[in-house]
Amino acid sequence: MTKLTFEQALEQLEKTVKALENKDISLDEAVKMYNEGLELSKLCYELIKKSEALVVKQMTDQGLKEFDVE
Repeated sequence: MTKLTFEQALEQLEKTVKALENKDISLDEAVKMYNEGLELSKLCYELIKKSEALVVKQMTDQGLKEFDVE
């Protein structure tokens, strides 16, 4: 899978879900699309986790420092 942004991956995932809802596709095509959807879902999750890790840090005089949200 090529490098996609979160927005691109999510848009492609939404298209895949809509296509899977179409009852006129073959079982083979549905399985292929389902697997592609799983990969897109995994990519979206990884991108969210990476972004979340960046948001949880704040700038300090010594550089990036993690902080508690509590």
